[in-house]
Amino acid sequence: MKTKLEIAKNWLPRYTGTKIDEFGDYLLLTNFYNYVVKFAELSNTEVKGEGKPMQTATNSSGLTIINFGIGSANAATIMDLLVATNPKGILFLGKCGGLKHTTDIGHFILPIAAIRGEGTSNDYIPAEVPALPSFKLHKFVSDKIIKHKLEYRTGVVYTTNRRVWEWDNEFKTYLRKIGAIGIDMETATIFTVGYVNQLARGALLLVSDKPMIPEGVKTEESDQKVTDNFIDLHLKIGMEAMAEIGEKGEQIKHFMY
Repeated sequence: MKTKLEIAKNWLPRYTGTKIDEFGDYLLLTNFYNYVVKFAELSNTEVKGEGKPMQTATNSSGLTIINFGIGSANAATIMDLLVATNPKGILFLGKCGGLKHTTDIGHFILPIAAIRGEGTSNDYIPAEVPALPSFKLHKFVSDKIIKHKLEYRTGVVYTTNRRVWEWDNEFKTYLRKIGAIGIDMETATIFTVGYVNQLARGALLLVSDKPMIPEGVKTEESDQKVTDNFIDLHLKIGMEAMAEIGEKGEQIKHFMY
């Protein structure tokens, strides 16, 4: 195997337990297995890839969800492997920490950009290139949020490789200085590697914790409350947005020149 495409076509089924022709044209990405299970239940379909690094489910409308795991390295891996299917649109349903008092638990964030603090994306493109979503894809997501009569936030999110930083006051001072609205571990990587691979991509982030204050740091109990109260809506909005794009058949891919 000499090309990226040859490698991706061989590796994607190995990582997911899903054949190339079983993936839909539109994709949802998640870090959480329970999103895949919930999607499969709503779609009356099966979960594939049990025991594999990544699990998938595909509904009858050609929408596939993939649990790729946690962190920027896994995010880069799935965005590279997805060149094997050449999807028409990819939406990341992720969780993030809210960094401002105006971003409370349960709020949705549609990031207009992401700061590349994770380092992984530097292996793909120079550091000065911004990590951006495909605007048209985000427009569909925005419309769906509004139809549910919900508010959402926009702004820049910071993506980091550090999972345990909530104790680090120096790092938190830096986060306040740059003015990011949220923090996660995947968004900048997905945007950057998607751009490099010419894949239309976006992200709908759910604020799951408020890590800038001690009482806001995520715990098992608080995370369970987020799961119980918000993930159904998070998944529903993502499914509806991607389904509408598919139904309208609009081109959302931004080409490189």
